[in-house]
Amino acid sequence: MLKQRILTAAWLLPLALAGLFGLSGGAFAAFTAAIVLLGAWEWANLAGLERGGKRLAPVVGLGALMALWYLADWQVAHWPLWLGAVGWLVNLTWVVGYPARLEQWRSTTMRLAMGLWVLMPAWIGFNVLRDAGVAWLLFVLLLVWGADIGAYFVGRSLGRHKLAPRVSPGKTWEGVAGGLAVTALLALAFAAWQSLSMGGTLALLVATAVVTLASVVGDLLESMLKRHRGIKDSSQLLPGHGGVLDRIDSLTAAAPLFALVHSAGLWS
Repeated sequence: MLKQRILTAAWLLPLALAGLFGLSGGAFAAFTAAIVLLGAWEWANLAGLERGGKRLAPVVGLGALMALWYLADWQVAHWPLWLGAVGWLVNLTWVVGYPARLEQWRSTTMRLAMGLWVLMPAWIGFNVLRDAGVAWLLFVLLLVWGADIGAYFVGRSLGRHKLAPRVSPGKTWEGVAGGLAVTALLALAFAAWQSLSMGGTLALLVATAVVTLASVVGDLLESMLKRHRGIKDSSQLLPGHGGVLDRIDSLTAAAPLFALVHSAGLWS
């Protein structure tokens, strides 16, 4: 298993970095769309569509919406980011209320709708951040990775209080605190790099904390859906790593929310 994980990472990481930071414009939009549409194929399974045309239909539908959005005046069409923000508030209530609120989202139709307000804003968030500059796209990626690393090491060493035991038994409140500490340091480093004012630095710190917490909800949401479906990984597309959603679940919440806040110009 370890060898398989290393071999997959050996080709996946350079490909991802080249696509995310080496492409721009339509090429970047197409690259990120391919990633998100693979996630949509996995999401269809999480929604209960296991095979055939029924599973492919949501992928085609999402792809059509992406094309329409890109062909429109996408640089000002940020309203789907607001849809995503509202959607993640709903997702939060479902994660916190699992399994008591299961009946609110267990139907295939509702889980497909959930996928729409998770995946479409995530893709738009990637594009908005890339258009704003490579630095802020890098920041979001480092934020998610930093939150995961901080949560892992602090949770393993100090974790005592379970965060959401019915959804993901391994996560703890201490781990969340560790993730917040790492991302706060990251925000301070970026504020210095971008020469932000004191007010801009404070705004970035607050936004970073909120987005870090949102990334945790993104991870928990996928865990909840997989638990309901009785599966360990979203797919086996990435040998040793599970599926695409297993790699981007936190980003699906972090990217659109940070893009929305960044577009408000709070630290510019």
